[in-house]
Amino acid sequence: MEHDHRHHGHMDMIADFRRRFWASLALTVPVLALSPMIRSFLGLQSVLTFAGDDYVLFGLSTVIYFYGGWPFLKGIYEELSARRPGMMTLIAVAISAAFFYSSAVVFGLKGSIFFWELATLVDVMLVGHWLEMKSVMGASRALEALVQLLPANAHRLKANGDVEDVAIASLKPGDHVLVKPGERVPTDGLIVKGQSSFNESMLTGESRPVDKAEGQEAVGGAVNGEGAVTLEVRKTGDQTYLSQVIQLVKQAQETRSRTQDLANRAALWLTYIGLSVGSATFVTWIGLGYGFAFAIERMVTVMVITCPHALGLAVPLVVAVSTRLTAQNGLLIRDRAAFERARNIGAVLFDKTGTLTEGKFDVVEIVPLAGIPEDEVIGWAAALESQSQHPIAQGVVRGAAERGIMRKAVEQFQSLTGQGAEARIDGHSVRVVSPGYLRSRGLTAERARNSALDDEGNTVVYVILDEKVIGAIALADVIRKESFEAVSRLKAMGIKCMMVTGDAAAVAKSVAAKLGLDDYFAEVLPNQKLEKVREVRSRGMAVAMIGDGVNDAPALVESDLGIAIGAGTEVAVESADVVLVRSDPRDVVAILELSRATYNKMVQNLVWATGYNSFAIPLAAGVGLPWGVVVGPAVGAALMSASTIIVAINAELLERSGKVSLQSRH
Repeated sequence: MEHDHRHHGHMDMIADFRRRFWASLALTVPVLALSPMIRSFLGLQSVLTFAGDDYVLFGLSTVIYFYGGWPFLKGIYEELSARRPGMMTLIAVAISAAFFYSSAVVFGLKGSIFFWELATLVDVMLVGHWLEMKSVMGASRALEALVQLLPANAHRLKANGDVEDVAIASLKPGDHVLVKPGERVPTDGLIVKGQSSFNESMLTGESRPVDKAEGQEAVGGAVNGEGAVTLEVRKTGDQTYLSQVIQLVKQAQETRSRTQDLANRAALWLTYIGLSVGSATFVTWIGLGYGFAFAIERMVTVMVITCPHALGLAVPLVVAVSTRLTAQNGLLIRDRAAFERARNIGAVLFDKTGTLTEGKFDVVEIVPLAGIPEDEVIGWAAALESQSQHPIAQGVVRGAAERGIMRKAVEQFQSLTGQGAEARIDGHSVRVVSPGYLRSRGLTAERARNSALDDEGNTVVYVILDEKVIGAIALADVIRKESFEAVSRLKAMGIKCMMVTGDAAAVAKSVAAKLGLDDYFAEVLPNQKLEKVREVRSRGMAVAMIGDGVNDAPALVESDLGIAIGAGTEVAVESADVVLVRSDPRDVVAILELSRATYNKMVQNLVWATGYNSFAIPLAAGVGLPWGVVVGPAVGAALMSASTIIVAINAELLERSGKVSLQSRH
């Protein structure tokens, strides 16, 4: 609920900036038309001049100042209260100086009217903040997505054996609940009746379904396989495994550090410069006897010029271009600050299943025994496994289909829970079983290659035809071909490549060796994944975490840059700073390259936006007066316009360089 409130608050702020911008822009047109300096520049003094025009100008500008400028006037109070002056302080000082000085001129003070400067400054800053906020992600809904992994109700068993559907919140330790095939486990519990396989990949990262029988624990949120089981509730509420993962995400969100925006730092220095130089200018000219009107005009000119229009667009324009560029290519930036920090990434920590690998089992090798051809071995196995929805069975069926093998008719199919399956096919008894089944029946299939396949981290099943072992089929979660290129390019950028997985050590070692990774962590639980991020960071490197499962969510939030594979679960997406719509690891390279290019453009724009101050401010203060050189409002406006145009063009150039980076991933 709290996250929803934040999300709606963020959207309300965007709408508020939009409304204030359009209202101020509409009022800016008559303000420009009535401003003496603009009329003079356009040669329209006689056309647009009428009695009381200055008071009309004052009235319109007052609305712009208080309505359009309200976010900045409110912002200066908040920044100064927190003792962290920044962009809001700089803008508020500039528009206030322009408004109060110009108002004083309208009501009798000798000098120039800056209302046009006030109006255009408010417009530019409003549109800049509007663009920026649209590009920044809303509040994370990660916790809600986690909670949705649990079903709303559970099938509780009464004492007489009847089943009643109750809300999960009403379950108590000791209750018995029925979990039907294909359903999610409602809460942590002990299996007291039945056997089944459980898909825990969303929770543990383990790609293989886990077979469990009576006396073993099932985890809330896991998906039950083919068997119905009865659980005795052991944990509820905050004690459950999933609740602990939720808590980890929450803690990581609350403790994540925030870097200060580049533009805010520039604004802070410009605020100090504007106030100090402006004050010094006023005191100096008063001391030299030039009179109050001249001194105050010099001071206001300095303070207005110090806040360049371009500064309000320097970062938002680059953000808008990079966000558009990435969105068009399936790279969605959800947290701009984290995306900017990505330029400093020193290590990338990949989840294995579904990220570096396909997340599905494929046949990698067939070992025929007893002189039976390979195609016949997988042909018998595929016919039998076509009756099962088990991931390994589906892998065998795909393997046969790729070889163009026709399936045979199956009769009397029966699942051997936790050990395989059997059936009658063309009058023969066929079984596809685990190594454990062979051991329990005293059957042998000794061959050196079989042991090697298992050591390489493959899942090996055996095919038995009429009580005789005719072959072994090795399946593995196949590495994506894109992963090899991604790792190679990241290493070329000087970034360490590592892998973290809930899979067994043999599987992790095999994948790491094939990809040439710098390091890997195997058999890692969710809380340990978060710890691995911290461990890698303790080596002095900023860490990017790439994952797609619930088990990755805490680590995604904890990392310096969390990248979610978009094909993954909603919680991973909602916990991430960047979302990859495609399940392509090469997009990680594109994001990091684009982050560096984006940061460079931001720095260049800030230099352009503020660089002219080095000579404009001294001239505005009157340093060049002895030589007849004085920067008045008109010259200052020309300088700011040029700076703004340069910033806009430079931001658009990011698209050209960014496209080159994005195209290189194909």
